Amino acid sequence: MNFTKMHGLGNDFIVVAGEKELPAGADQLAIKLCNRFFSIGADGVVFILPSEKADFQMRIINSDGSEAEQCGNAIRCVSKYVYDHKLIDATEITIETIGAGVQKVQVQVQDGKVVTARVDMGAPILQGLQVPTTVDANEVIDYPIEVEGQAFRFTAVSMGNPHCVIYVEDAVHFDLATWGPKLEAHPMFPRKINVEFATVRSRTFTDMRVWERGAGPTLACGTGACATLVSSVLNGLSDREATVSLKGGDLFIEWSEADNRVYMTGPAEEVFTGTV
Repeated sequence: MNFTKMHGLGNDFIVVAGEKELPAGADQLAIKLCNRFFSIGADGVVFILPSEKADFQMRIINSDGSEAEQCGNAIRCVSKYVYDHKLIDATEITIETIGAGVQKVQVQVQDGKVVTARVDMGAPILQGLQVPTTVDANEVIDYPIEVEGQAFRFTAVSMGNPHCVIYVEDAVHFDLATWGPKLEAHPMFPRKINVEFATVRSRTFTDMRVWERGAGPTLACGTGACATLVSSVLNGLSDREATVSLKGGDLFIEWSEADNRVYMTGPAEEVFTGTV
């Protein structure tokens, strides 16, 4: 199997193109290939597949073998891959995801290669049961949650995959490894959840660190950055356009008042190719 190692702000993937459908045993394959000590190493395996609804379909298998409904960093990598490898010559690309439907991507090209991509991430889902959480409310904003005696308050947002955003005094140095996995598996989240710890520095700049469902701590999370911006607007902390700074770099996020859709702009990089 040929693969290409790619990353979006350090959130890294093993990208596989050419399969007609998701291979049997993709979960066990991802667990094996994503192992950073005995194999290639990555946060997940991304399969670029044919689509009847869009130019391509994207399926993402996390490093623990679970499937992610959507991934903002992966979709930028896929867009770069299909353009740079001449699978498409248009700078506007549509990609089908299992969680957020068909998404539109506009790539910016220099010297024949994609350098950044602006993704229409769709409208955020805010209804508590649809995120999903166990809270039956139209919006779950600044809601109390307790784990092992520690109290937090979270805002729930789905960007095609579930997120809970928690504001802390210093997201950069927050104890992600202790609280991330406990909150991910909290009974309030029936399908587990991605956990973002955020510190709003100004109305146009936020620090965020993420514990990703199925992958653990990653250097960046595109859907998490989108969820953080939406949450910050809902909590009155941010403008509708802001930079979200992750461990691996910055993403520019816009939540349009005109169409209620969230737009994410950021880079993607190809690291190396190989055969396994």
